[in-house]
Amino acid sequence: QVQVVESGGGLVRPGGSLRLSCAASGSIADIKSMAWYRQPAGKQRESVASIIDGVTTNYAESVKGRFAISKDNAKNTVTLQMNDLKPEDTAVYYCKVRVRPITTWAYIDYWGQGTQVTVDS
Repeated sequence: QVQVVESGGGLVRPGGSLRLSCAASGSIADIKSMAWYRQPAGKQRESVASIIDGVTTNYAESVKGRFAISKDNAKNTVTLQMNDLKPEDTAVYYCKVRVRPITTWAYIDYWGQGTQVTVDS
């Protein structure tokens, strides 16, 4: 079994910074990608940032230049550094990990339960 746990959400003023962390653990043979999504209240979940094979990063246009994703390969963790936060960044942030469990050759997506980020003055 694979577990995904996020941490680091909270309340911050506009222009402030937060760092989110996500840890994957369990029976993991390989991690293909780790990604952050967010879902504002009443809206659909959207992709924020991802890192593939521990190297290639992708960002939503709305966060480019403000957010940075990084992965610690030794610890199977991914961090999302969020700077210059805006009220429109308010959402529940979810971590998704694409993992090959040791019991199969297939890659499976696992999601965390989410962490709330609120940007408000």
